[in-house]
Amino acid sequence: MLLKDRVAIITGGGSGFGRATALLFAKEGAKVTVVDYVEESAIKVADEIKSVGGESIAVKADVSDEKDVKHFVDETIRAFGKLDIVFNNAGIYIPGNAEQQKVEDWNRVLDVNLKGVFLGCKYAIPHMKENGGGVIINTASAAALIGFPEAIAYAASKGGVVSLTRAVALDYAKFNIRANCICPGTSETAITKDVLADPQLRAMFLAPIPLGRFGQADDIANAALFLASDLSAYITGAVLPVDGGWTMA
Repeated sequence: MLLKDRVAIITGGGSGFGRATALLFAKEGAKVTVVDYVEESAIKVADEIKSVGGESIAVKADVSDEKDVKHFVDETIRAFGKLDIVFNNAGIYIPGNAEQQKVEDWNRVLDVNLKGVFLGCKYAIPHMKENGGGVIINTASAAALIGFPEAIAYAASKGGVVSLTRAVALDYAKFNIRANCICPGTSETAITKDVLADPQLRAMFLAPIPLGRFGQADDIANAALFLASDLSAYITGAVLPVDGGWTMA
């Protein structure tokens, strides 16, 4: 088992990338705190883990709320006694260009997607330092690496995640804390379901992907497992595209 006896927090763990990663981490021996804004979703995933003999707790949280973030970290320490891995994965998307994007929507996207990652790092790192090291994985996006239309707040937030990850990697390498980020390409998740249901839009989004398919939640979970495990022990500050080759051009 690649994560035997390690303790992980996964935000946005109730669905999509987070759910797939929570289940995979548990399968590989980790004890998992499933964090989600929708409490029922978090509980369902934690119950799935426990039903096959794993250890898991569910915590409802808004990752943009400092009190909520401190709470789910504290609950993890209370339940499992330590913290080895945090996967700052929760995110939202509200479309719009510079003229269309409402200021309140801009603020909400930045609060969840960027501030939420900052808070996850801020409250996890002290426990990792006490533990002699740890791993931070942040979900960015292909939109952080290439131009992406009608997504000014989302692209800005994810570009910020890339830079934040590198800053954390530099600041905390001396404490044996590694920080890396994953940049998913277009993937079949709840967020993209309606868009990809349109045949024309589906073809448009598929065309620039060299591997000829959309990403799946398990593709991201597998990348997160690699970054969380000792298989990537000499990797920090990395930006890993998981996008079927979309951003290499």
